Amino acid sequence: MRATVIHAPHDIRVQEVPDPTVQQPTDVVLRVLRACICGSDLWAYRGESARQPGQRIGHEFLGIVEEAGSEVVGFAVGDLVVAPFVWSDGTCAYCAEGLTTSCPQGGFWGSVGSDGGQGEAVRVPFADGTLVKLPAAAAFDDHLLTALLALSDVLGTGHHAAVGAGVKPGTTVAVVGDGAVGLCGVMAAKRLGAERIIALGRHQERTDIARTFGATDVVAERGEAAVEAVRELLGGEGAHAVIEAVGTEQSMRTAVGITRDGGSIGYVGVPHGSGTGLDLGVMFGRNIALRGGVAPVRTYIPELLPDVLSGTIDPSPVFDLTIGLDDVPAGYKAMDNRTALKVLIKP
Repeated sequence: MRATVIHAPHDIRVQEVPDPTVQQPTDVVLRVLRACICGSDLWAYRGESARQPGQRIGHEFLGIVEEAGSEVVGFAVGDLVVAPFVWSDGTCAYCAEGLTTSCPQGGFWGSVGSDGGQGEAVRVPFADGTLVKLPAAAAFDDHLLTALLALSDVLGTGHHAAVGAGVKPGTTVAVVGDGAVGLCGVMAAKRLGAERIIALGRHQERTDIARTFGATDVVAERGEAAVEAVRELLGGEGAHAVIEAVGTEQSMRTAVGITRDGGSIGYVGVPHGSGTGLDLGVMFGRNIALRGGVAPVRTYIPELLPDVLSGTIDPSPVFDLTIGLDDVPAGYKAMDNRTALKVLIKP
């Protein structure tokens, strides 16, 4: 089959690799119908996150079960399923608590020795604990398939940030980051009942989506100017809940600066320098809470799926460029150059 591999920074290739097979009785082999490129994939692409030459890449996908191991009970050949970006056994103490990303037997797609999602097929370990079944009819609805793909990562990650930030009905929310996760954070905040949602971003095509998703205000400034602008909108006080969806020093400093005393920050931006943006003395003195981390999206999918199926929420606008598998290297370049927000792949 063909799959995407990374050989070096800025060296993404689509090449022939061995077909996946059932290796354990709990495995399934899944034919990929939709995949995408994540903003976090760019850290490997730029060389800021180490990868071995020839390593697979991609962690967001959905597809059709083509083969199932003898101990798989929840899925059969022909089922349409979505995969969260981490596999998990579904039976350990962490999985029982909903923290599937800490499963001792779990792992990330594209890690050494595993398949990546940006290919024609994937071997899925612990299928019963990992995959979520989708309605069969969705396979013939292109728009719905695109929306459902967001369940594999960005929609659940945005929701995790909103939950970590303590969003509830009547709260004021500010969202730092206008990437796909930040935009899904806006959608999640709206879904959880936020009264006012301030999106921080300077790219109009993205802030237009933020408004569609529920943002009531947009702040284009950055750094201290952004802090001043948000506080001016809120009468000198910050937001009850702040979603941090970038992971840099500046974004974390901004998040702390725009949080109301006694408020909370939900952070899901993959950290790359963000630790230096934290001043625990400031957070201590202002009673600011910090919660978040790697989103256990497998836990959130059953909660979010009905709203996607009903059309109550539609995250599909975050995918603004659609390509075939052969064009994946160009898709990475487009996202790296910020000419694309999030690239959808149709293998």
